[in-house]
Amino acid sequence: MIKKDIVIIGTGFSGMGAAMKLRKAGREDFVVLEKAHDVGGTWRDNTYPGCECDVPSHMYSFSYELNTDWSKSFSGQEEIWSYMRKVADEQGIRPYISFGVEVTGATWDEDQKLWTIRTNGEDYQARVIVAGVGGLHIPNVPEIAGADSFEGPRFHSAEWDHSVDLKGKKVVVIGTGASAIQFVPIIAQEVDQLTVFQRTPAWVLPKKDKPTPEWRKKAFGTIPGAQRAYRNALYWTLEARAIAFNGHLNVLPFAEKIVKRYLATSIPDPELRAKLTPDYRLGCKRVLQSNTYYPTFMRDNVELNTDGVREILSDGVIDSNGVKHEADVIIYGTGFHVIDAFDYLDIKGKDGVDLATQFRDNGVETYMGMTINGFPNLYFMLGPNTALGHNSVVFMIEQQTKFIILMLDEMDRRGAVAAEPTKEAQTAFNVEIQKLVEKGIWTQGGCTSWYLDSQGKNRTIWPKFTFQYWWETRKINAPDFAWERAA
Repeated sequence: MIKKDIVIIGTGFSGMGAAMKLRKAGREDFVVLEKAHDVGGTWRDNTYPGCECDVPSHMYSFSYELNTDWSKSFSGQEEIWSYMRKVADEQGIRPYISFGVEVTGATWDEDQKLWTIRTNGEDYQARVIVAGVGGLHIPNVPEIAGADSFEGPRFHSAEWDHSVDLKGKKVVVIGTGASAIQFVPIIAQEVDQLTVFQRTPAWVLPKKDKPTPEWRKKAFGTIPGAQRAYRNALYWTLEARAIAFNGHLNVLPFAEKIVKRYLATSIPDPELRAKLTPDYRLGCKRVLQSNTYYPTFMRDNVELNTDGVREILSDGVIDSNGVKHEADVIIYGTGFHVIDAFDYLDIKGKDGVDLATQFRDNGVETYMGMTINGFPNLYFMLGPNTALGHNSVVFMIEQQTKFIILMLDEMDRRGAVAAEPTKEAQTAFNVEIQKLVEKGIWTQGGCTSWYLDSQGKNRTIWPKFTFQYWWETRKINAPDFAWERAA
């Protein structure tokens, strides 16, 4: 049994951010457990062709680790991963990371007021757990009749098989989410035939992606405050998007006209254009960005199928109309388990209560998207209702790391060994959140999405401005917590 004061799980932006801030706060009795063999999380694991971020690079980075050398407006996977590895080295957090250690579960010991963390190796014991596992790490592969009979390569975009040569092959892509719109235009250039199965069309905005001019890089590196000012301008530009999503739906038609005009110029065929036109409001599902996705469907070797998949055969896919589409390779672009990601966790709190069961029976509810009644000293990074549809989640991560350190400081001040939100505070937080999301585009926009749980409640998106999250987490509201002192 390895004993630490704090155990951090994961080395994505969340885990790295927590580790860096703990060090800066003088709290170095921690370990970061990482199942892989390098840092990076999502940006290490997703290596599909064309993988890049849909948030501007200068916002999708740590505010205290600015990078003057971003090559373009929206950086690709390799560049973001390189940035994360560089930050890990420069901030000296690698010695605190145990690589190749996968967490399998955790149990709260009420007598000792400690967590026991089970792994694929030796167990750990800690006072505090910071879970930076994220919501986009468990691939969602749909159950389709006959899938196991397929004789060719079959893989999810998040587990891209680079040993498979797609050149000259007949490829079927199932799903048209955020990953698919990035890799579909690229593989279309090398495959013989590409059939894309679309269940629901997405709102796809043109992407204002441009190379970063050298003069700007130089200015950022030499003029004090220049890059900070640029980042601040980006922040407020992105923040303005929340006005349309958070209940002010009358703002949306202007943006929808831009997309429809872009779609019309890209797809002159009215029948194909109709298939690619959403029948729900912009923002109801995740808004995507691409300059190449729509034009791809004008290629002679690309077919868009909106009939749905009925069955998979050894050498192809049968759609719902009984038409067979030959395939040498099948690629799933079907996203991730998000709302139900907690079903894969084995975490037991007070009185042996299972977290996954509690969430499944009572709804996915936390306090500030981080802490949970009945699970002392447990913090989730980017937990329920803290994801964003308009700005950078790295901003949210930074507020959460500050909040966690404030909690640790408050525990020290009070001589507390454990802290958890009261049931009343947690309920009040979620009642307010659900009132707000019911007014927002995610509920009023006429669609179903991975933002919603089986009850139709949005357990994913933060329904306010991000500066409001900063305001609400800037200090600890002590009455909202039960503080337990040592016996």
